[in-house]
Amino acid sequence: MARAISAAENDPPVVQAFLREHSQRLGRARIVGITGPPGAGKSTLTGCLAAELVNRGFSLGLLLVDPSSPFTGGAILGDRLRLPDIAQHPQVFVRSMSSRGSMGGLSKATSDAVKLLDAFGMDFVLIETVGTGQAETDIVSVADSVIVVAVPGLGDDIQALKAGILEIADLFVVNKADREGAEKTERELLHMLKMQPSSSGWTIPVIRTVATKNEGIGELANKLLAHYEFLRESGLLLRQRVARAEQELKDLLRSRMMQEFERLMGPALYRDLAQEIVAGEQSLYDTADKLWQQFLVRITQKGGSASD
Repeated sequence: MARAISAAENDPPVVQAFLREHSQRLGRARIVGITGPPGAGKSTLTGCLAAELVNRGFSLGLLLVDPSSPFTGGAILGDRLRLPDIAQHPQVFVRSMSSRGSMGGLSKATSDAVKLLDAFGMDFVLIETVGTGQAETDIVSVADSVIVVAVPGLGDDIQALKAGILEIADLFVVNKADREGAEKTERELLHMLKMQPSSSGWTIPVIRTVATKNEGIGELANKLLAHYEFLRESGLLLRQRVARAEQELKDLLRSRMMQEFERLMGPALYRDLAQEIVAGEQSLYDTADKLWQQFLVRITQKGGSASD
């Protein structure tokens, strides 16, 4: 499993071949995203939730995505060090991944890593994102359930995040609830939910936890399991996964089209045309139209020569 995830990061065609062979094994795992601002205690909460689920008989894969340096591309990958106990459990697989410059809170290889953990038979896959704030909305493209972690003292930050990660939550957690201001944070979240109720019919809970003391973790696990049952029974789980597969298909085709475009047209073409656009010699839109027409002509010619 470790080698397979390394391949997802460094040699995607190998993983794609593996997933083609084992596609019938996919779709069994429950995928959970855990996100929130830095300092919310996500790693500790993730470890406690993992321990609770293991105690209930589930196997787990944990993907802990750390931010990468914009200069070197490297990452500390320290989340695993904060989960020493659960990382040693035979029913748990823990992997730290670098975001590798991705702006959505996830590594670009995260989706394939999730599929691999699913194929290897994990009951749950927990994904902890990098903790960068509003940019973390990519988690909804991977997870069945999203847990957004807040902490007392956010104050106006809750309103600032309202249009970002707070709107993707299926469950809210007020962690470090033994701190002053926990009740105020809970009230603000409940007020926000009252103003913008869920359109799915699911009542989004707000759960207080103190992860360092393992308080509230059992309730969080109960609500998480209840949300999965709601998704399954309402048909939302299937609809979400179909929409996710559709988007992945579009992304894959878009990527392959760009690769073919650059192969046929030449990558240096962009630089020359960009200079002409900046100089005002031609418009962006006219240039795009001309490039597209040239691409279609070359594709047609390629097809004709191949058939001949």
